Amino acid sequence: MSEERRKRSGWGRASFPRRTFLKGAAATAGAAALGGIPGILHAGQAPAYPKGTKLHLLQWLNFVPAGDKVFLAQAEEFGKQMGVEVQVERIGMNDVRTRTAAAIEAKSGPDIILIPNNLPHLYADSLVDVGDICEALGKEQGGFYNLPRANAFSGGRWIAVPQFVYSWGWNYRESWLRDIGYHKFPETWDEFREMAKKLKAKGRAVGQGFGHSENDPNNYCYALIWCFGGAEVEKDGKTVVLDKKGTLEAIKYNTALWKEGLDESGLSWDDATNNRAFLAGSLSVTGNSPSIYFVARDKFPEIYGDMNHAPMPKGPAGRFYQLPTLSSAVMKYSKNQKLAKEFVRWYMAKAQYEKWFDVMDTFAVPPTKMWYDHPVWVRDRKNIVFRDVIKDSLWPGYAGPPSRKASEAMAKYIIVDMFVKAIQGAKPEDALKWGTDELKKIYGA
Repeated sequence: MSEERRKRSGWGRASFPRRTFLKGAAATAGAAALGGIPGILHAGQAPAYPKGTKLHLLQWLNFVPAGDKVFLAQAEEFGKQMGVEVQVERIGMNDVRTRTAAAIEAKSGPDIILIPNNLPHLYADSLVDVGDICEALGKEQGGFYNLPRANAFSGGRWIAVPQFVYSWGWNYRESWLRDIGYHKFPETWDEFREMAKKLKAKGRAVGQGFGHSENDPNNYCYALIWCFGGAEVEKDGKTVVLDKKGTLEAIKYNTALWKEGLDESGLSWDDATNNRAFLAGSLSVTGNSPSIYFVARDKFPEIYGDMNHAPMPKGPAGRFYQLPTLSSAVMKYSKNQKLAKEFVRWYMAKAQYEKWFDVMDTFAVPPTKMWYDHPVWVRDRKNIVFRDVIKDSLWPGYAGPPSRKASEAMAKYIIVDMFVKAIQGAKPEDALKWGTDELKKIYGA
């Protein structure tokens, strides 16, 4: 990996050999135990919260049900130890943004909200500083990767605690690729287009969604622009440069790919549509986390045995990913801020987090570097590709710094809709001009 790519991802060299990882686990758990629940109980102190205290956490409905099961059990354990009631409310990912905005407006609602992507920047003024948690966590666990930090750090302070980053890659049917002469997944976007064309000709199209859904459409569209050398703004975070050759080439490429190789119902898809279509045998290839693979393992053994995963193809500028981040935000309106921070600190500590990470089974990339050599990554060699995606990840608003304006652009689906306009018949140049003008409205250019 080039030095430039290491700097972008925050990768450096902080991986740990397995023996070091396992030896360090006890030390990390011990460090975490110096505060929070373990510290209170060790000191023989009664929990300092009135009887009837209730803590409310709002989070997404996990695509890996085993992860929800573990987290709910941990919430119950925390409640028993602290003598409080912990309510974990789970809703669809696309509904979290609306609920967050409504709670802030009403100054009432969940004490903790798991907020996706870079959206914490939109609500920064309403979020409690959690720097004490993040600084300790980073110190204990080898530091944070750049992407989760970018999505949870604003105005010189931590506004949320990154819980994890979604892994993402191309899920594909090995035998169907062999049928068209491919014994390995394409390395470049040009090769990808040729593969997709052959697959669609056999009635086995590639699936990619372009609807207003938090994850898959953004993951694909932002990454494609970066792979072709495009960007939203300059490093100053002010100068809009979307209307450059790289972005235009990405739009032209995708418009051709749509006609030649993609399933043309994708304009209305949400983040679960491609999962269902792949498992129904309607798609040959689709971009996703390994959640499809997990369902196939449990319910569709024929598809499971024929699946594999591949990284993002390389474009003229290289290989890049836009990966969703989920971050725990403590709300300023909460009357239980201290308790809320204790809960976040507790479930992010190694003793609890490892149990959750283990059942998430490569779906979740931890935000800190200590976990890179964890045995989870090599338990199934078909999933090892997901360990490295964070190394090539960028953040919305790149090459500028993370910002509220970049969050607003993503929240309005400007990048996704720019691609859609070209798919629906607009000239690529006109679609690009529309997207550029929309960004200029936000950035004040």
